[in-house]
Parts: sequence; C-alpha cells; structure tokens
Amino acid sequence: MDEQEDRKMEIEKLKHVVKELPEEEAKSLLFHILLRVNLLKDKGYSEAEFVKDVKKIYRTVFDLTARSESKQEGTFKMVHILFGDSPAGGLKVALKNLGVDQEERVISFWDMFSVGPIWHLHEEIGKNARMKWMNHCFSAADYYDYTERFQKTIHEIHSLPEDQMITIWVAENAHEQTGLRYVLHLLNDRNHDVVVFNTTKLYRELFHNSKIEYTVLHTGEISPEKLEIIYKQGHISPLTQYEREDLEQEWLELSRQREHLRIWRNGRIVSVPEDYYDQYIIHMAKELHRKHNTNTFMKSARLIGHVLGHLDQYVGDGFLEYRVRKLIENGVFEMEGSLEAMRFYSVRLKKS
Repeated sequence: MDEQEDRKMEIEKLKHVVKELPEEEAKSLLFHILLRVNLLKDKGYSEAEFVKDVKKIYRTVFDLTARSESKQEGTFKMVHILFGDSPAGGLKVALKNLGVDQEERVISFWDMFSVGPIWHLHEEIGKNARMKWMNHCFSAADYYDYTERFQKTIHEIHSLPEDQMITIWVAENAHEQTGLRYVLHLLNDRNHDVVVFNTTKLYRELFHNSKIEYTVLHTGEISPEKLEIIYKQGHISPLTQYEREDLEQEWLELSRQREHLRIWRNGRIVSVPEDYYDQYIIHMAKELHRKHNTNTFMKSARLIGHVLGHLDQYVGDGFLEYRVRKLIENGVFEMEGSLEAMRFYSVRLKKS
C-alpha cells in the first residue's frame, strides 16, 4: 500500500473519529487549538511549539477513540480512581504484587483539586476557566500537559461500562476529597457500585503504633506494600444511593464558589482566599533567616520545601511557588535569578 493510500485511509478514519466524538470533548479540543492560535501573539510561544502542540492534540483525538473502542470489548473486574500520579503508581505496584494488574485498572487525575478554580468544573465553561487560571499561574509546559491529561481522564471515566465496579481512594485532605465529589458528580447518571477507601482512616486502623503518632496526609505517602494490605483487608460496602446523593450535592455547593483554594477542616472542605498561606510563608522565611542568623538569599525551593514540610494541609509545591512569586511581585521578597522555575531563583525578605 503506497503513502497516498495510507493517507486516504487515515483521513477516512479521522472523519469517523470526529463524527463519534462527544460534543463536549469536540468543543474542548477546538478550544485548545484556538487557545494556541491566540498564544502565538505571545513572544514566548513560537510557531514550532504551536505545530508540536497541535500534533499532540491530533494524536490525542485518535487515542481517545482507541480507549473507547477498547473499553467496549470488555470490562475489568475493578476500576480504581485516584488523585495524583504518586498514589496511582503505588497502587499499580500493589495490584501487580497481588497478581491482579491485568484484571483491575487504575485511572488517575494529574491535578491538585485543593487549588485553582472549580467553579462549574463539571461544565465546559468551568473547565476553560480552570485551564486559564493554570496557564496564568504555572509554566506553559506544565499547562499543556495538564489540559490534555485532564480531558483524557474525564473521557476514561465517561467511557466506563455501565455496570463497572469502581473503587475511589481518598485521604482526608481537600485535594482528594474535592476530587471524590467531582468524580461522583461525573458518574451521577451511571449505574455503578462505588466503594470509597478512606486511606487516612484505614492506615490508622491497620498500622496503629502507640509509640509513633502518624497521620496520613495524602494517599501518595503510603507505600505499595501497605496499599496492598489496605486493599486486602479494607472490606467496605459500596456507597448507598443516599450517601452518593449527599456527596454529589456537596460538589454542587463547592462548584458555586469562586475561591481558588480549599482546606480540610473538621471533616469538611472549606474554601479560603488565595493568599491564605502568604503570612505562613513569610513566617517560615523569617524562621530560616533566624536559624542561620543571616538575611542572605535562600533557594526558593528550600523555602517552599520548608513550608510544605510543616503544613497540615496538602496543596502541593506548585501552588506555594506561585504564592512566593506573588510575594515577590508585591515587594515582600527580593529575588535573584530566573523565575522560569523554582530551582533557578533565590529569595530573601525585603529589608524594611
């Protein structure tokens, strides 16, 4: 078969793929193409990058369709949904150790649901608002990867067969708990048995040590070996219809809020202002200056790691780095180096 014939076949397949795409996903893909056209006005985004990104979108269209077709061929015994690459990777290792990795599938959101807008995130207008915020707050490379993976994960969830058993793994933090409510809303018109593994609670019950007080902040902290034990011993009944409706209603309430930051307080998700951690970042910077008896520049990554290590919430280093840059912009910190990435610049509190 010659090259011209191959191209004709690919074009015919492309027509079929576009025809079968759900309207919401077609609109989302079109938005991302047009967004990149708009970004060409920015000197930091070249035509070569534009071509590269559009090619990735092109491949994504075929990949989404291939996933849908593969799911129609059969179901898995169980599908696990997690929030973040680290917990997903740990669970994949655990499932392999249990010998069920070919029978059970892992889906994960590469996202941090405790930060950024979630206003109407279950609708296209909300997704676009979140993508714009991500583009403003994080690097372009992270943003493009994020948007594609986010859309792909939503498609994977929507493509699950109607009777598929689902287990959702969440710790007691705003990130995973918000993600839980979002996913349940995505599944609100589907007939699935959904089991929720509260990893903070199960870890405490299964690995309690009277000599060491330790609370799991997020599922990614748990080793594959312990995830394996949790999975084998954590016998939990599926959510009742009432429980699901209650959590779905909580999502609708959250999705009406405009704040860009959420924390976990007294067993509930609480929305707070975006600058909620700014004073704590300043406090920790002062602590580091006092500790070393100097006001010299410190690597921003060191400051962010210090803050992250003392927080009782899970927000991720990306958001904290964004707030450090805001504090630089507002004249609280001085900086030297390049703001391209946290490892490239250093900060110190501006002398009064």
